[in-house]
Amino acid sequence: MRRLDPCGAYAELATASNFSFLRGASHPKDLVLTAILRGHAGLGLADRNTVAGVVRAWSALKEIRVEGLAPPDRMRDGGSPGEIAFIEDPLNDPALSEEVKRRAADFRLLSGARLVFNDGTPDVIAYPETRAGWGRLTRLLTLGNRRAKKGECEIGLRDLLVDPEDLLLILVPPDRLTGLEEVLARMNAAAPGAVWLGAALHRRGDDRRRLARLKAMAERVEVPLLALNDVLYAAPEDRDLQDVLTCIREGATIETAGRRLEANAERWLKPEDEMARLFKDAPEAVNETTAFLSRATFDLSNLKYEYPEEPVPPGETPQGWLEELVRRRTLLRYPDGAPPKVTTLLAKELAFIAERSLAPYFLTIHDIVRTAENKGILCQGRGSAANSAVCYVLGITSVDPACHDLLFERFLSSNRDEPPDIDVDFEHERREEIIQYIYERYGRHRAGIAATVIRYRPAAPSARWERSWA
Repeated sequence: MRRLDPCGAYAELATASNFSFLRGASHPKDLVLTAILRGHAGLGLADRNTVAGVVRAWSALKEIRVEGLAPPDRMRDGGSPGEIAFIEDPLNDPALSEEVKRRAADFRLLSGARLVFNDGTPDVIAYPETRAGWGRLTRLLTLGNRRAKKGECEIGLRDLLVDPEDLLLILVPPDRLTGLEEVLARMNAAAPGAVWLGAALHRRGDDRRRLARLKAMAERVEVPLLALNDVLYAAPEDRDLQDVLTCIREGATIETAGRRLEANAERWLKPEDEMARLFKDAPEAVNETTAFLSRATFDLSNLKYEYPEEPVPPGETPQGWLEELVRRRTLLRYPDGAPPKVTTLLAKELAFIAERSLAPYFLTIHDIVRTAENKGILCQGRGSAANSAVCYVLGITSVDPACHDLLFERFLSSNRDEPPDIDVDFEHERREEIIQYIYERYGRHRAGIAATVIRYRPAAPSARWERSWA
């Protein structure tokens, strides 16, 4: 839906993306774009016990600020989806795109997490107010994930309230409000001035009575009331998809899922005028969303590449030790002396590495590769790192700079503000030995396996969809 609503002073602060697996039905980019089109002042993305979706949302916002509104996917007659369009797209309105770009410039994206506790406490949405708050939030999520079995997160309210400084906390009321005030008071005592009581109204018949109770509760505890729509999808037409996701999660069909499905199609990104109608008995709750936005000064641009220090011999610096290793390994690679071409390349690359303080990263990769060699485990670096003479002499890659014209800038360049990325393949039968070595050397609290998100192939979602409706 590509219509523009008037710009308003509302921001949805309880939004789940499809990174709340089998719950959220919209991609982070779709949520960001829809919020801009709906005239929101900002958006808070808070997935279930994770910050996994916020990077894609942040990347999408940066892209929209530069490119505006991308045209919808089109195809020529007889073509395939994804082909370059050969026909003019009637929805590609340059004026609309420019307006979206203008709005995106001032749009605020908050990156947080919805904390789902295992001690019976209602959900709390946590947003970092500062860079220090981001560190506290991610440490809390790490704690919960390390405690629990794979795929789960084990945290309680006590874990949050041990050190809530620099976090902004929204208590999300469950259907039953029994005991909620005690939890709210406890949170406010631990983090005074940084707690809000959320209120979401989904046209279930008792909205006015429920809002009155929440408003009175917030007044008694002396915390602000905050309007939410507790969003699961970008637009109302996405409700069917969310139902199917629920059925997959619950192992049910549409006919048997019953009350496990949402009662209606209300949990979408509504414009400000719609939220104002819902909260006509508490207009201050809608206004409070922009006050909340102004409190949260943190965004992902505050983060920078900070690689941890690698252990080096006493009296050495990471850069000095890397240069010494390069000198030693160059003698092994070129027993008769390195050609002038290689010497020049090594000096150039080491200067760049020193300028960017990247030596610890290269030391880590070298240590892992040397360990594999000592254990007789086959390994091979690949990708753009093959353009590095340093990687070659350290034994990470096998492309000899004396025999090939390498372009280091394909690997690392001052024109790209990004950290190095060296891919190393290990023989699959013994890969686990290397994984265990990394855990032993650095500790399980400092090492982890990065997850990849698996997507359905075209036939698979159709089969799941049919099964849910069967």
